[in-house]
This record gives sequence, C-alpha cells and structure tokens, in this order.
Amino acid sequence: MPIVVRIDVELARRKMSVGEFAERVGLTPANVAVLKNGRAKAVRFSTLEAMCRVLECQPGDLLEWVED
Repeated sequence: MPIVVRIDVELARRKMSVGEFAERVGLTPANVAVLKNGRAKAVRFSTLEAMCRVLECQPGDLLEWVED
C-alpha cells in the first residue's frame, strides 16, 4: 500500500502507549493496531483530527505516501 501510517513513530517520540493513545483518541486498542499495521482502508477526518490533537502534530506526520 502506498500510504504508510506512522502512528508508531509519533507514539515513540512522545513515549505514549497504544492504550493511552487509544483512550485519548476514542478508539479501541485493536483499531489503533489496524491503523498502525496498515490494514485500514479508510480513516475518518474526525479520527485523524483527534489523533493530531492528542499527538500535537499535523496529518502529514502520521500519513506518508510511498511510491510502490
């Protein structure tokens, strides 16, 4: 998939656990794992906004396009 999700990088930079992140964003840890592992087919803008708010980052810090 040409879109790479970099949530794990941002979590590591902030020393935040997946559980804490999931709780603060309003997702289940299982859904965070789906996003982290690149298995998600879509992300709602409201979810992306919540992730950026919690991590104090921009969408481009979480999503990267990589050519196949």
